[in-house]
Amino acid sequence: MTQEEGRYEADKGLGSRQLIHLMYGLFALGVLTAGLLGAAIIAAVVLAYLKRGEMIGTVYAGHIDWILRTFWWGLLWTLLSAIASLVFVGYVTGLIVLIWVIYRVVKGWLAHFAGETPLPGL
Repeated sequence: MTQEEGRYEADKGLGSRQLIHLMYGLFALGVLTAGLLGAAIIAAVVLAYLKRGEMIGTVYAGHIDWILRTFWWGLLWTLLSAIASLVFVGYVTGLIVLIWVIYRVVKGWLAHFAGETPLPGL
């Protein structure tokens, strides 16, 4: 990145790298507060959808997809676990979903710190 591009990105506000950090931070905040700050997760997902088009073709596009897939699959399995909790199996699957979501957030964020994509093969 040239100095002029860096200056332009600084004038626009947060750069792509900082936005990805913000998304992971908001997602982690929502998960670690056990959903009490669930609006943080929603904010991360909305921000990911808003910035998705701008990041096509960059290493950050993989992070956007990672965050969105984590949210939607986590939501699906959380809802199925809630239904299954009627027969007491859902508590175990709910715990597994929580561990899986935490793993995905940590793996994605660590890959971001390393400057890589969390998706294998990309």
